[in-house]
Amino acid sequence: MTADDRLLDANQEPEDLIAEGALRPTRLADFIGQDRVKAQLGLVLEASRLRGRSADHVLLSGPPGLGKTTLATIIAAELEAPLRITSGPAIQHAGDLAAVLTSLQPGEVLFLDECHRTSRAAEEMLYLAMEDFRVDVMVGKGPGATAIPLDLAPFTLVAATTRAGLLPGPLRDRFGFTAHMDFYEPEDLERILVRSAALLKVEIHESAAIEIAGRSRGTPRIANRLLRRVRDYALVHVDGIVTLEVAQAALELYEVDALGLDRLDRAVLDALIGKFGGGPVGLSTLAVAVGEEPETVETVAEPFLVRAGLIIRTPRGRVAGPGAWAHLGLARPNVP
Repeated sequence: MTADDRLLDANQEPEDLIAEGALRPTRLADFIGQDRVKAQLGLVLEASRLRGRSADHVLLSGPPGLGKTTLATIIAAELEAPLRITSGPAIQHAGDLAAVLTSLQPGEVLFLDECHRTSRAAEEMLYLAMEDFRVDVMVGKGPGATAIPLDLAPFTLVAATTRAGLLPGPLRDRFGFTAHMDFYEPEDLERILVRSAALLKVEIHESAAIEIAGRSRGTPRIANRLLRRVRDYALVHVDGIVTLEVAQAALELYEVDALGLDRLDRAVLDALIGKFGGGPVGLSTLAVAVGEEPETVETVAEPFLVRAGLIIRTPRGRVAGPGAWAHLGLARPNVP
């Protein structure tokens, strides 16, 4: 079978497209990794079922791609409740939030993604809604404005944030359960890749799964994305089977190195070492050097680089860690 024949067959099979959207587990027992969070959350949900009441509000925090949205869908499934999804940027006025809250059915789960970006007026309305299941809607303007209280059906708020430090204290305190999602161990990522490969109907060798897991930066979303790209490479260039050699060749093509660094990560390290002698250098200056916005460098590249010890944040700016010099194959200058 030629590569063109394999591509034609792939395009004719809708099962692959269905599997692409089914990589997320739907039950807590199927969720891989985050064992501490799973055990705590399972207790909260089981107690809620035994009481026959809505579960406590849940706050999930952590870097992107670790499964916060997946856990929100699992919470709704475990409670056998409908799931309503919205996001902080979509809630810019108190009226927007009031419209969502007043339309909730009893026991419904409301997932608020990126909750730290919710407007202040909506946040203040959320305080009362979370505690007393009530909102006050203002009618009219000026001295004649009147607050009309509206009772809400009991609901469970599941909020997710990548910047927990930006949440005001009064909002954090109203969550009955808070969990911080940690980066995954390579062993857990390997299990996720094997499961995803089975759903995508991809034959993958254990050594290939280990290789992809090691370059996934501890993040399931990245692992699944790399798996799909390696699958494409195997489909086009070989017989569709993902071996260690195929995985290494595909990841090299997509510029993902042995540590999982991509183009932006290496650009940051190259600029920090090549242009600024290893630092210290300010974030804004470093961002200009790589042609990116400071927020992009800080939120996309830095979390993993700092965790890997390749960059060190200091009061004077960013400094290249010893591992950064070694990773680029450069000798670190003597530091007094």
